[in-house]
Amino acid sequence: MCAILSWNSLAPQAEGRAFFVFGDSLVDNGNNNYLATTARADSYPYGIDSPSHRASGRFSNGLNIPDIISEKIGSEPTLPYLSPELNGEKLLVGANFASAGIGILNDTGVQFINIIRIGRQLQLFEQYQQRVSALIGEEQTGRLVNEALVLITLGGNDFVNNYYLVPFSARSRQFALPDYVVYLISEYRKILVRLYELGARRVLVTGTGPIGCVPAELALHSRNGECYAELQRAADMFNPQLVQLLSQLNSQIASPVFISANAFAMHLDFITDPQAYGFVTSKVACCGQGPYNGIGLCTPASNLCPNRDIFAFWDPFHPSERANRLIVDKIMTGSTQYMNPMNLSTILALDSRT
Repeated sequence: MCAILSWNSLAPQAEGRAFFVFGDSLVDNGNNNYLATTARADSYPYGIDSPSHRASGRFSNGLNIPDIISEKIGSEPTLPYLSPELNGEKLLVGANFASAGIGILNDTGVQFINIIRIGRQLQLFEQYQQRVSALIGEEQTGRLVNEALVLITLGGNDFVNNYYLVPFSARSRQFALPDYVVYLISEYRKILVRLYELGARRVLVTGTGPIGCVPAELALHSRNGECYAELQRAADMFNPQLVQLLSQLNSQIASPVFISANAFAMHLDFITDPQAYGFVTSKVACCGQGPYNGIGLCTPASNLCPNRDIFAFWDPFHPSERANRLIVDKIMTGSTQYMNPMNLSTILALDSRT
């Protein structure tokens, strides 16, 4: 009875539905701040345009994709799971388990030392559910998780920070690229099935963006600003197979649990024609050094552009807040070219009727 009463008194907090985030630096909102790792965004000028103007661990000048999705679904931003502030009522908003540097495979990102690999993120999600069960009871927790929105972003690092990290990497000696992609998809399948077993019923799964077009890759491989063809080839192989996997899983479950978000097309729009979206460049990062500001990390010593809104890329790898907003607009209302089988607005409308 107490659990039911406390749930009812807490319910307004969770009205916008719980939101859970898994994945890498594109969606990490500060878990790595609590770890001994080199994959961090906890110092200036990260967060320069955020409400607090302080670095929070988000790999952005301001808000990242999960923050903007929270805004759109009428919820407060989720806290990093490792944050000491994530307790009591705040647990009902959801949690962000993402950790910069990770991939589908356990050996992706080993150079960053201590990061929360995807298997561990799923274990922490189980732990989260136990904590919430102590607060509102098992049945209500099951309902909160079933009705939640989930976002998972994986794959880019398995190419950038594994297969292509160094010439003749261990994985590139083990697999030809087409076989590596098949292996990644088979491993991703296990991750998504586990997410379903843990209660996730609305899961947005983003493919990889045009990873050969980020400033870091242009700095290493480009003479005239053209995207690095080898990484583009990897994304071109990976993304269609991921869509196929999601479709197969939905068929087996007989429900559209997994929603494919075509991050490649979303990014490519403003990479191909930045001016049409109000950007002056999609090649040069706002914060960095060297060609295209694509070398090394974004630090207080880096070149920093005065107006972040006219740069598609914030640092050598990550979109600016404004670019993130364009991406979330497509997630919300994009056609089936971007969101398959439906966009987030349609999901929200459908779920409000049930």
